[in-house]
Amino acid sequence: MTSAEPEALLRKSLESGRVHSAYLLSGPPEATRPAAQRFVRALACTASAGERPCEQCAACRRSGAPSDIAIDGTGKSGPLLRHVGDHADLLWVERGDGDTRVRIGQIRAVQQALRLRSSEGGFRAAVIADAEWLNQEAQNALLRLLEEPPPRTALVLVAATASGLLATVRSRCVRVAFPRPPAVLGEDAAPLAERLAGAGRLSVPQLLDWAEEYRGARADAAAAVAQLLEISALWLRDRVAARVAAGDTAVRPALDAFRDLQACRKSLAQRNANPQMVAERALLALHGALR
Repeated sequence: MTSAEPEALLRKSLESGRVHSAYLLSGPPEATRPAAQRFVRALACTASAGERPCEQCAACRRSGAPSDIAIDGTGKSGPLLRHVGDHADLLWVERGDGDTRVRIGQIRAVQQALRLRSSEGGFRAAVIADAEWLNQEAQNALLRLLEEPPPRTALVLVAATASGLLATVRSRCVRVAFPRPPAVLGEDAAPLAERLAGAGRLSVPQLLDWAEEYRGARADAAAAVAQLLEISALWLRDRVAARVAAGDTAVRPALDAFRDLQACRKSLAQRNANPQMVAERALLALHGALR
């Protein structure tokens, strides 16, 4: 699937008039976040024909305002919600600067906001831009909204990977997967990939020393471990594909390690997650697959 095809699926939903109550956009944030914003802006656009958002109507001028407006309180973790531009019917949720997760209070604020009547008689929509960082408590609250969505509302979840979300959440969303670029392991990831290749030769104490590098401020450590998990999963996937292509079918340990990495993603999103311990678990799983 090319990067244009997911956008075409969203446009088709708009053009047909069959807008679903929930969508899940997964893939690179540089593709999914702008797509989510364009989609909800198109929902608010009042143009009767042509490309949406039209960028000409009053609704588009409001939703395209240069700065998002914070609402519903602020604090060290940031606002619960923001408007998209200054459009009252379009909401945006993401992690605060000091947070490692999307808070349950933010999901409750979304629930309350979507139950209000639209200011212009159209759709009300909310984007949850860091959906993979919802802990289980927040996902359970979100599930109630997905099960009983208010009329003429749309919820757009954006996640780097959908695997961190509960299956019951995923099943209630229209899935729109954005492809990753072919060169997934770029220059920034190359040193870590090279280090991962030698993980099988390290002793357990050496692996624990490596994991200790992920100590520090929780938000920064969680972001670094999330990168470790993503690059490890991609590196392991490529390794398995290369071995299978070469006729080697003894890849069960690597597949088990891949499942462990996915479990680590879910653990990292939990409220009391310890990033260093998650890193330990991931590195030990890789070590077992590479011995």
